[in-house]
Amino acid sequence: MLPLIGVPPTIAAGMAPYRDVFCRDEGFAHVCRYVTGLILSPNKTLQGIYAQLVKAEAQQFSRRAMHEAVFEARWKLQKLMIGHRQERGIDYQGRGRAVIGLDWTLSHHEQGAKIFGVKRAYDYVEKRMSRYQTVVTAVIANRERFDGLEVVVQLPKYEEEEKAYLEMTAQESYTDMEQVRPRIIELLHYQKNRLAYRKRTQIAVAIVEQLEAEGNFPMANYAFDNGVLSLPLTQLIEKYEKHWVSELECSRNIFWYGEWRRVDAVAAQLRREHLESFRPVKVKCRNGCEKQFWALTKTVRLKRYGKKRLVIAHEKEDLSDEPRFLLTDALHWERKRVIETWSYRWPTEIFHEFAKQVTGLESSQVRKEEGVKRHFCLSCVAHSLLQKATCSGGKSERFKFAEGGQTVGQKLYPLTREALGQLVHLVQRLLTQGQSWAQVLEVLMPA
Repeated sequence: MLPLIGVPPTIAAGMAPYRDVFCRDEGFAHVCRYVTGLILSPNKTLQGIYAQLVKAEAQQFSRRAMHEAVFEARWKLQKLMIGHRQERGIDYQGRGRAVIGLDWTLSHHEQGAKIFGVKRAYDYVEKRMSRYQTVVTAVIANRERFDGLEVVVQLPKYEEEEKAYLEMTAQESYTDMEQVRPRIIELLHYQKNRLAYRKRTQIAVAIVEQLEAEGNFPMANYAFDNGVLSLPLTQLIEKYEKHWVSELECSRNIFWYGEWRRVDAVAAQLRREHLESFRPVKVKCRNGCEKQFWALTKTVRLKRYGKKRLVIAHEKEDLSDEPRFLLTDALHWERKRVIETWSYRWPTEIFHEFAKQVTGLESSQVRKEEGVKRHFCLSCVAHSLLQKATCSGGKSERFKFAEGGQTVGQKLYPLTREALGQLVHLVQRLLTQGQSWAQVLEVLMPA
């Protein structure tokens, strides 16, 4: 565990545009230290980051002071994220095609039953009961990089449990007001929670509304899977004169030659009777590599959605693999462009893994709503700072496998060097002042 002397210059420069979000210099310094810890510390909790900091005599501060500055001070989270998206909008100007991906993931907290947003429910990924938060994300990507734009925690839904409790405790009549008052409060809380709950699709609509109102990415279209697809979302995107590509579930009905049929049944019939309909097409995916698909496209009609363009794509020439059904509102797009746009959705999955493993999306143990939201958004900012870091270490044997590509390790390498350089400089200064190795060790790691 490398002791952290201060904020590395690269991170300090990346955090500088956010200075006006915070009221006091001391509070801003604490947030910068926290972001540094999210990137460089193996323990992403505030307690772990604080323990790794070297506190010189001139800047002694308590863990409580750092906790208050990061999670409780009166700086505005929304203002921070607006500034974050403005900075990312500048980064993506004139850098080629950019696509905003909408998705959701599960943030697991097996020991955090009292953390905001955590609920014990069935985990469809692990196929077992688990405690987790449902997190809806928006990620923008081009061929060079990807950045998180928004991270929203979905409130757990306890409507069935609350309703069962109200039914179980109901009485036919109440004799005095002392019994009526708490009952009315319970009913009001039940109604309040029902109104506050939002589905994932509703959260996605709110995110798109916010992004388009700010206008930082005027040329970016959208890509998402069938878990986010909804009529209000597509109508909103089309309202702003943008296009979208979504994966379509195989059970969806389409109007096919005079009758409503499941799209997977249509695809199976085409494979049997019209094999020549699936023509080969080479697609240059988001990562730059070319991939061969066998696909057909046709304008079809869906209930409620109206006329859309459908692409049925296979990755094997004999069509033995499961087809992928892609839907878009861009009726003039050809197969290649639809599949290329869809390939830009994959960075959302990488962002989820990256944020969980590198910048501590699942590591925070704060329980209150504001603290959880701040941790998620600061993880998002930390991810973008790491994305902007200049790669080095490319000539090292340890990065030979990358074959000239940019890896997370290569981006962490210069930041770690800067942190190590600060440590070496402090040790040199203390030794120059005549302190012994035991005194230096006490400064770096108090007994």
